[in-house]
Parts: sequence; C-alpha cells; structure tokens
Amino acid sequence: MKRIYIIAEAGVNHNGSVEFAKKMIDVAVDAKVDAVKFQTFKAEKVVSRYAPKAEYQKKRTAADESHLEMVRKLELDEVAHEDLLAYCRFRNIQFLSTPFDLESIDLLNKLGLEIFKIPSGEITNLPYLQKIGVLKKEIILSTGMANLGEIEDALDVLTSAGTKLKDITVLHCNTEYPTPMQDVNLKAMQTIKSAFPGIPVGYSDHTEGIEVSIAAVAMGATIIEKHFTLDKNITGPDHKASLEPDELTAMVKAIRNIEKALGSGIKKSSPSELKNKPIARKSIVAAKNIQKGESFTQENLTVKRPGTGINAMRWSEVIGQSASKNYQQDELI
Repeated sequence: MKRIYIIAEAGVNHNGSVEFAKKMIDVAVDAKVDAVKFQTFKAEKVVSRYAPKAEYQKKRTAADESHLEMVRKLELDEVAHEDLLAYCRFRNIQFLSTPFDLESIDLLNKLGLEIFKIPSGEITNLPYLQKIGVLKKEIILSTGMANLGEIEDALDVLTSAGTKLKDITVLHCNTEYPTPMQDVNLKAMQTIKSAFPGIPVGYSDHTEGIEVSIAAVAMGATIIEKHFTLDKNITGPDHKASLEPDELTAMVKAIRNIEKALGSGIKKSSPSELKNKPIARKSIVAAKNIQKGESFTQENLTVKRPGTGINAMRWSEVIGQSASKNYQQDELI
C-alpha cells in the first residue's frame, strides 16, 4: 500500500527569518512528516499596490500595513532558499516550496526541485500553469475556490504543456483561514477522484485541529498538507490556522495509524484474530446425555463454544443421523 505523503506547511510562518525557518524544519523532522514546505515569491511580482488584505489577514497583522508591505516582510531571497534546502538535506527531510510568480518558478527549478506545488490562487493563471507544465515535474495542485470546470482547465493546460497526467495529484482545499467545519465539504475530494479517474487526490487542510486531515486519509487522500507554526499567538497572517508542534506530531501519528488500519480491503481472518477463531466460534454439542444409536434431534443437540467440532452451519446435516457412540452433555459431536 502506498504510504500517505504528509507535508508540513511552514508557508510564511517563519516571518521572514531563516533561523526561525530552521527551527520549523526541526519541528517537522521531530513530527516525522515526509516534507516541509515554504513559499517562494517576489512581493512586487505577486501583489499590486492596490490589493486589499483578506479578512483573516487583517485580524493577524497591523492595521496600517498594506497587503504588499505584509508580503514583502515574509519574502525569502535566493540565498535563504539555498540555506534552507541545505539544512533540509542535513536533517534528511524533503524541501518543498510553492512558487507564486514566474521568476520563483525559475528559482525553484534552478534549485533542483522535483515536485512543484501549485497553490489555489494560481489555478486560473494561464502563463503560470504553462511555465510549470513545460518542466514535466511532479505536480501537486491545490483547488481552493475552484469548481470542477476550473480544475479540468488547469489540468488541460498542464498536460498540453508537457506534464503527464499521472504525475499530477489534485488536492481538495478550502481557502479560508481557518476553514469553518461547515465549509470543509470533504466529500468533494471523492467527487474530484470520480471526475478525473486515475488522478490521485489529497487534502490541503486549513481547519483548526487535526480530525479533518485524519478523516481525509480514511476517505482516500494520498497526500495531506497542513500548516504548522511554533506558536499560534505569533503575529502573522497564517499562524492562527496552523498546528503547534505537539499537534503536528499527534496528527502524523494518527494518520500513520489510520493508514495501517485501512488495510488491503480483502475480507478474511487477520493474523491477530486467528487464535481466537476456535474459541469465539461454536460447534454442535450434546444438549443432554445421548445413547449410542439414538437419533440426533433439535432437543438433544445444541450449539456452544468451542468451535473445534462440527461447524454449526452443518446443523441440518446432523439432525436425523444416529449417534455412533455415547455422548455426555456438552460433549462435541
């Protein structure tokens, strides 16, 4: 069974500090995730001077700070990327980052990334999709705010540019931080799977807590992405909707347990329960003392544990036959 790929989304929760980002990498390693993911962008290439903040961003940042100013403070330059990539290699965890502009795609490609994560906001960005598509890399496509038609269009652009459909995983997502439970719509992940046969699906989780990610694994997610932080009370746009270190560890542990529990899907006796089979099942036994030659009847037979005698499913075969020996009450027939 393919292992669930768990991405710890550091995003911009490093608040622009490389040292803070390295501490987040340490947390991700301790939690035993598969990858830690950052965000790569040039602020001026992503946000115009006139772009407003989202409501959730307003709540967690300074009121007199513009969207552009907020994003500029969270930017990591090329040297920082090289430093974090090297640190991830040292800590033996996969480094990922989401590009938000065309130059950032070039930077991540230059750094040798084999997996490109497309964020929800870029799913309708044709030049962006084409630029990633020609790289022919593995792609993880988030679909927050999108409908099936927009997902199909994005897939068409990526595959037309050169990426193979089998190399794309589509993540169901909701672009609200934190996502209200009534808006999660986790069944939409299965709708995506049905609409695009053969494409793996997963879930990018912006809810508070860990239960929705765990449920997504039980419903067939092959990738789980979840924001994390060192402290939810730190000032910044995404900290509030992120897991703290102990929560991240608990989520990974729960996902690995669910992963084991899903099993093969073949219904048969498991190795652990085989020893209980003869104890828990029942056999045909004498309900009272039976003499040799006496006919077996509904009155002198019954069904009791253990299950080491004649299977009770053969009851009708035994009724009417003659006893070949004397039986004591409770003795197996």
